[in-house]
Amino acid sequence: MLGKLRAKYEQAMQPIGRSLGRLGVTPNTITTVSLILALLAGFAYAMKMPLLGALGLVSSGIVDMLDGAMARATGKITRFGAVYDPVADRYAEFFVLVGIALGGFVEWFWVVFALFGMVMASYTRARAESSGGLKSCAVGIAERQEKIILLLVGSILQPFIGVALFFSVVIVGVLSHITVVQRLQFTWKQTSGEAIHV
Repeated sequence: MLGKLRAKYEQAMQPIGRSLGRLGVTPNTITTVSLILALLAGFAYAMKMPLLGALGLVSSGIVDMLDGAMARATGKITRFGAVYDPVADRYAEFFVLVGIALGGFVEWFWVVFALFGMVMASYTRARAESSGGLKSCAVGIAERQEKIILLLVGSILQPFIGVALFFSVVIVGVLSHITVVQRLQFTWKQTSGEAIHV
């Protein structure tokens, strides 16, 4: 749902990207800042401060939006950046979810369940677009933006509802695994079981 709006909000952020570019800031630097913010968010969760964790999570998400917009605005789109950005996203998810577990908000089983689902959803898309030859496999019930929002809602409600983060993580995990199945189905339909000729 929110993935469809990505082009619009990246375009809206391009003036900021151009300004940062003139200051010598690179898209990869922005990606690194986003990763550091996610690490700080994870630390806040581990210290049992869900609201501060939510602030770090949303800050990381906003900065993450900026790197792609900046790359397009400044023409600094690189092959390395195209790899670094999604890799950093996976580490950001790891930091946040591990922090939630260390804070005692969710049992480790559900953190592993959710984290593996998020990684596999990303991996399935990457394989579909590389090995499967699809131009895009950005389909499924929930992309990264929706999952971040679910974690934010859980974080905000946690001080008032003691199981809010637990349910957020479980739902993120379930939706992630459903997305994997949807992407596999989409790839099957697009390729029709086509053989690879070597």
